[in-house]
Amino acid sequence: MERNLYKRITLFSVAAVAAIGCSKEWLTPKPLSFYEPGIALSDANGMYSTLTACERNMRHEYFGDNPAALTEIIQSEVAVEGTTDKAGPQMDMDISLLPDAQLNSTDYTKVGWYWYEGYKGVKYANSVISRIDNATFKDENEKNAVLGAAYFQRAYRYFKLTHQFGNVPFLDKEIEEPKYDFYSYDRWSILERMKKDLEFAYQWVPEKVDRGRTSKSACGVLLMKVCMALTDFDRAIQVGKEIVALHPLMKSRFTSNSTKPNTNLMFDLHSVEAKLFVANTEGLMYVVSYPSIDGSDRIRTMRNAVPFWNSSNIKTPDGKAGTSVPLAAGETDPALDLNKSYGRGIGRLRPTWYYTNEIWRSDKEANDMRGILNKDSWRRMEDIKYNHPDLKKNNSVWYGKNLVKPAAMSVEDTIRLWFSWPHYKVFVPDPLQTQWEGGETPWYIYRSAEVFLMLAECYYWKDDLAQAAINLNEVRTRAGASPLTAADVNIGEILDERARELYYEENRHIELVRIAYTYAKTKKPCEIFGGRVYQLDNISGPGGINSNVKQMGVNFWYDRVVSKSNFYNKGVKHRWAEYKVSVHHILWPVPANAINTNIKGVINQNIGYPGAEKNVPPLQVE
Repeated sequence: MERNLYKRITLFSVAAVAAIGCSKEWLTPKPLSFYEPGIALSDANGMYSTLTACERNMRHEYFGDNPAALTEIIQSEVAVEGTTDKAGPQMDMDISLLPDAQLNSTDYTKVGWYWYEGYKGVKYANSVISRIDNATFKDENEKNAVLGAAYFQRAYRYFKLTHQFGNVPFLDKEIEEPKYDFYSYDRWSILERMKKDLEFAYQWVPEKVDRGRTSKSACGVLLMKVCMALTDFDRAIQVGKEIVALHPLMKSRFTSNSTKPNTNLMFDLHSVEAKLFVANTEGLMYVVSYPSIDGSDRIRTMRNAVPFWNSSNIKTPDGKAGTSVPLAAGETDPALDLNKSYGRGIGRLRPTWYYTNEIWRSDKEANDMRGILNKDSWRRMEDIKYNHPDLKKNNSVWYGKNLVKPAAMSVEDTIRLWFSWPHYKVFVPDPLQTQWEGGETPWYIYRSAEVFLMLAECYYWKDDLAQAAINLNEVRTRAGASPLTAADVNIGEILDERARELYYEENRHIELVRIAYTYAKTKKPCEIFGGRVYQLDNISGPGGINSNVKQMGVNFWYDRVVSKSNFYNKGVKHRWAEYKVSVHHILWPVPANAINTNIKGVINQNIGYPGAEKNVPPLQVE
């Protein structure tokens, strides 16, 4: 009965939560009919099992073909959509990001995924929060730990929602009947409530938990982010210092990879083994998927982030088919097994020149283990060898030779087939599959390295550039980069360092939006744009249907993306689309279905999208 009712609630795409056990069993989905809230939420075990649904959904953001996390990366300056063989993928945002577009599709964009899955996570968390006083616990500590974990999961969704969609509906309790009267709430008041909840969580959630669960330090990282969004930099610094004191960076090699040739500390840190290693002090929160455990997912990072080297358009200089997943008969040279050496990519996530080249300077990052100047860590198309079986069969002189870029390669193929990539970061063995696309592995959500970078940013906002440099250098020197001085520090340098360290980890769009709001809220002149001062009241631009404003100076997000990406608004086009972005895309469109089916209330549409003319003043969270 309750399950049928929930299907009618417009904000949620709902699957009922199973009552499941602890340890690795929590990965395995259970039949939906097992869900009986009054029974499943009667004690700590039942409530943690319900929160497992939140933790599983966190994993879905990063795992699979074109996971939602790619949309967050693509809506920034570090990468673009690389699928150039069809119309539809998110390239021309003036077309792709419309309220009635396909906003939750592997072939288009996952903007809508964040809306629907975000509120699904809120629902699960609220079911625990609303029933906390009716359950039985062994003591007050256990009760508060459960409540704190639920607060974290709710705040995790609202932090994303308020930076992706701005003013959004706020739900702080379980919904037990059909509801059609949702209203948008002021994003700042939502964040204030999340700060209060996270302070509670940071106090009561234990530090030592099973991998994949919510820890005290995970609560602390999210608390830092919310504090920074609210410009409470002193509290963010206090929490950050506490976290890094307990969780130092891994500065020495520490996995079985240390004996492998052509590897380094960065390979260790981002290997499957490192994410399983209990003594890894740097990992603060993970989503988990264990090899050979039922219910696990494949992360498919190589499919998403590696060039489409297996394309039939990769040819030898004399025009023959150049590459192949299957090896030539009798071939034993591992360098010619491109599938297992690099992973079989389709070039979906195409990094920009900014990420592949600009941030890796020949002086300051010459010895940086994370960068393209390190030939062990990165791979270039020129590293790949021609291996097609027909080349060997016909005694071609090109068999086993390194790839040569065709002089007349099309724009489509240049985008999708020919770019460099951070092999150390995205290579995940996939031994159970014929085509290696990225197998089961835990994945970092938060690491101490990001905490140091957030500390550096906090000091930047406080105009303490010496301390900002000290915290940046904690991360830089570990990687082998040269230390920076206070004179080097600006917001660009901080964002560059985040790109170097957190590619394919951070929600890059969210971080740029958070910074954009901070500039507008504090009125701090932005030194990388000539002292430009931004305003809150027009952060999305002037609005108007089909306005699609492309003007510098409206918000930091737009200025940063357009100034650094060599794709957006530069006239880069191919057969199917031109890469375009507008100032109002700082915030995403609320899916039209969520608005249209909310017949007794008003969910506001963001400025710049059709429907915004019907907006009403947002409510305040009390």
